[in-house]
Amino acid sequence: MVSAGDFRKGLTVEIEGQVYTVVDFQHVKPGKGAAFVRAKIKNVMTGSVLERTFNPTEKFPQAHIENKQMQYLYNDGNLYYFMDLETFEQIPLNKDQVEDAMLYVKENMNVTIKFYKGQAFSVEAPNFVELEITETEPGVKGDTASGGSKPATLETGATINVPLFVNTGDIIRVDTRTGEYMERV
Repeated sequence: MVSAGDFRKGLTVEIEGQVYTVVDFQHVKPGKGAAFVRAKIKNVMTGSVLERTFNPTEKFPQAHIENKQMQYLYNDGNLYYFMDLETFEQIPLNKDQVEDAMLYVKENMNVTIKFYKGQAFSVEAPNFVELEITETEPGVKGDTASGGSKPATLETGATINVPLFVNTGDIIRVDTRTGEYMERV
């Protein structure tokens, strides 16, 4: 059991039968009255974000989230198929569950899938991935004084900003947490 006074970012708790992760929290001690905890919590299954206040002594059961490494195989429209690397069992996930992670994941890449009570609810891409640029405008020589950038389309279909010296066919490293260009490989 975790008391509301012990809330920290990233903590996963069960509230009223639903699983929430703490996105943000603030301990408030007004001049008059009892202290309370104002927290922004996100439902891990639906993705909805709530802002609630709690008594610091309220207790909630901690939800245990299982992280499993799985390999992305393919998609057939709305379903994305992943394979467990230990049992070779395949599970399909719908587009809502894979969210933005698939912008940086290509076939046969390993990802982390989060499970709660055996049900998958979220996919996380590796922090850094190496992807090929399929389309970008050519850089003009001498056009680097401003340190500018240009849009580029990656092999997964995602569009990010890259420096002017990067060309079509180059392989670059991308930070999947921010969607930013890191370096040319």
